[in-house]
Amino acid sequence: MLSQSMRGNHRVVIALVCILCDAILITLGVYGVNQLKVWVPPLIPVLSWMGVALLLWLAFNAAQRALKGTGGLQAAKPVRVQNAWQVGLTALAITLLNPHVYIDTVVLIGSVGAAQSDKLMFVFGACFASLTWFTMLTGFAPKLATYLRSPTHWRVFDGGMAALLCLVAMTLVPWN
Repeated sequence: MLSQSMRGNHRVVIALVCILCDAILITLGVYGVNQLKVWVPPLIPVLSWMGVALLLWLAFNAAQRALKGTGGLQAAKPVRVQNAWQVGLTALAITLLNPHVYIDTVVLIGSVGAAQSDKLMFVFGACFASLTWFTMLTGFAPKLATYLRSPTHWRVFDGGMAALLCLVAMTLVPWN
C-alpha cells in the first residue's frame, strides 16, 4: 500500500484503514494478553522472548541489507487506477492477512501493554503513535518515493531501522 500512497492514490483511505486495524488489534492485544496472563501466567515471558527474538531477527536482516546495499525502492507505474473502495479493501486484506501484524500488534505491543499499570493510557499512546505513523507515512509517501530510490538513502534507512529494532528488543528483555 506504500506504493499506492507514493502515487497519491487514496492516501487518506489507506491511512484510515491501517489506523483502525492497528487500534483494534492493539486493544485486543493489550487486554487479550492480560487475560492470557491470568489464565496461563508462564505464557507472558515466553511471548516477550518471542518478541525479542523476532525484533532481533528483523534487525539482523535490516543490518545485512544496510551493509550489503541490497535495498532500494522500485515503485512501478500502476497498471490500473483503483477507486477508494478497492484501495480500502486491498489495504484491509493486506493488513489482516499479514501474519506480522498479529505478531507486532497483538503479541509484541500486547505483551508490553499488558505489563503496564495503566493499560488504557498505554492503548491510547500506542494508538496515537499508530495514527501519527500512518498519517506521516501516507502523507509524505510521494516525497519518500523520491528519497528511497537512492540505494545510499535506503542503506541509511535500513541501518536506522536495525538500530531502532535492537533498542525496542532490549526494552522487552526481562532483566530481573
